[in-house]
Amino acid sequence: MVGVVSLVVAAIVGLSVPADEATGLKSAVCRILHPLSGAEACSSGDYAGDGDGGGGDGRGGGGPGEDPFVPNGDPFEPAKCLLSQDQTKTTVVIQILFIKISSSETIKLQQWSDGTVTLERVTETGGGVTASISAGIPGLKDWGGSASLSGSYVKGSGSGGQWLFSGNKSGDPQADLAANLEDAQQFTEYLKAQSKCNSRPAGPRSSELGMICGYHADKKKPDLEPERAPDVDITKTSTEASGGVSFGKTFKSNGKGGKDTKGGKDGKGADGPKDLGSVSFEGLSGAMTEDVVVMRAKTGPDAGKITFVYTFSVSGTAGGVAQAKGSRMQQVAVTYDAAAYDQEEENGDPHHPQKLTITTSQESGDGPGIQAGAGANAGPVTIDVGGGGGTVNSQIHTESAEVTLDNDGDSTAVEDWLRGRGDDPASNPLPTPSDAAEALDDDAGPIERLLHDKGKLTRLDYNANTDWWNASLGIGFGISAGQVSLGFKLFGIDITHEEKNQTITGDPTYATGPKSGGARPWVEWKNCTRTKPIPT
Repeated sequence: MVGVVSLVVAAIVGLSVPADEATGLKSAVCRILHPLSGAEACSSGDYAGDGDGGGGDGRGGGGPGEDPFVPNGDPFEPAKCLLSQDQTKTTVVIQILFIKISSSETIKLQQWSDGTVTLERVTETGGGVTASISAGIPGLKDWGGSASLSGSYVKGSGSGGQWLFSGNKSGDPQADLAANLEDAQQFTEYLKAQSKCNSRPAGPRSSELGMICGYHADKKKPDLEPERAPDVDITKTSTEASGGVSFGKTFKSNGKGGKDTKGGKDGKGADGPKDLGSVSFEGLSGAMTEDVVVMRAKTGPDAGKITFVYTFSVSGTAGGVAQAKGSRMQQVAVTYDAAAYDQEEENGDPHHPQKLTITTSQESGDGPGIQAGAGANAGPVTIDVGGGGGTVNSQIHTESAEVTLDNDGDSTAVEDWLRGRGDDPASNPLPTPSDAAEALDDDAGPIERLLHDKGKLTRLDYNANTDWWNASLGIGFGISAGQVSLGFKLFGIDITHEEKNQTITGDPTYATGPKSGGARPWVEWKNCTRTKPIPT
């Protein structure tokens, strides 16, 4: 537990993770692509190695494919960007002794500059181990001072779908965005109504009532539905290590109130001080998360493609009354032809990726909020109730590099990079798009050269607003020994709800092709600025 917390806190302070502590991209690729090979194959020299991929790109785990045409005549300018994203996430965590079980649901509504809208829903469950310990601070015992330390390690998996709304095509991206967004919002109401119908309890006439409920739910569908529901099948696996430190105060009676009908425990009068309860404030918490998302597109511009998205993120929150947060995320997305990939996997042949996307993102912000708790004692048993809420205003800087792998040489170079073969395996930190826009050094590797020569490089900034609340209940057991008191949790339940909206700001830019001297200048991204996000 102490090791997990130390690792998390160290990572938060530097907002970076040492290469020898991060799970390698190649290992993650091996585990997800070769589930039948077992741990031995993944730890062998053929696949294992260091490196990482990391997350948070503002794209929500990928979006629909780009249009093949280049409206402004520059092949290095991407056809669209993410304008706005509304995300809602609810997480429920249950703890029984040292076992932790979690369940979450995430819904994202995304607006794109080409006038399309995507809706994504992913549910995830996980399990792992956790531990927490609280102790009185000897130097502050007279004032009831205490501190607690917690840590956890959880692995999870999930599934979901993505719907693409692009049926309105008037030739005006702004008008199309408004119409497609209205369809997406209406379809969201249909999904909510259908979910209520599916959750109806069994009973007399349940079938007839279900049909009636479904009929009324269908009436909520928009005139132009998505091509298929879901348009993209999503599966997800994740690993999280988290920890936190909080400080509090225990309140005691003065031992002089009331009558001593039994002569006191010492036979000399009133009993000594009694515990009346405690309050606490969270000082620092953080988490390191690794996600692997697999997306199979069935229809739309990416039909017949399979994309693996590897995400690594470090995040932290500090403050008991006012909240400050920060995060750093890295992500690698690799796209294959689904039919060819499945056949290669069956035959044991090398894979041939068709597209590589590397995204880096950093977020920082603060705002009013509080995370606190209160407790009461009944002998050695303690009951703690906690909660909090607040608003965080933050800024997000995102950079992305995307390259189409249109020949065997580039495809093989990327596959070897991911698998850790050759002299330049994937490593931490990943090459950033800003680095790729600079003139190359003589010792640049094949991936750096590929991103510099052929990559579509972009930089975006967003303003984000996050509203959150949390509620928790815990039952623990405590003991005292001289100046030190210790305790641990027997049972707990924790519910967190978060609503986050991010909207593009600043001046979106992209890097043109290499100029004299080798550098790639940054210019206005017109395909991004031509459309404005619509408030929701």
